[in-house]
Amino acid sequence: MSNSPSALTHTNNLQVTPSQVVVVYTEWNDAIINELLAGCKRIFDAFADKITYTLIQVPGCVEIPFAIKQHYEKTRFHKPIDAYIAFGCVIRGETAHFDYVCQSVTDGITTLNTSIGAPTIYGILTVNNLAQALDRIGGKHGHKGEEAAITAIKMINFTKSL
Repeated sequence: MSNSPSALTHTNNLQVTPSQVVVVYTEWNDAIINELLAGCKRIFDAFADKITYTLIQVPGCVEIPFAIKQHYEKTRFHKPIDAYIAFGCVIRGETAHFDYVCQSVTDGITTLNTSIGAPTIYGILTVNNLAQALDRIGGKHGHKGEEAAITAIKMINFTKSL
């Protein structure tokens, strides 16, 4: 694990129960996405006896909520998923497209968190430049891939405790 300043990356007392997680990620900014996935996998692989995960790639961030909703609807009765993680990286450009994509994916994930029976973890990096993205995959702002995996585990525990 990275030397993250975030308390989220401490796994010492993490309670892990048998769980199924689906990670939905984008094609865009693949070097960043690959590192988010690597961080997530490091956490899940540390608990390989309890956590099973599936990876699903979609074209872009706007498609993530649709993919999660479709997956949830198709599997909820025969293979329930305990949590979803959404990974994407939107880097500001010269047009308002950045704002529309960020708002759309954020609204979509918020809707999922209030409408399906499994938490969706927000692992979307919304940054002004590549340096800010790098700071969030093991740099000065921790590792958001690791944090997303740990958040998923904590939310699974919360859901199972209800």
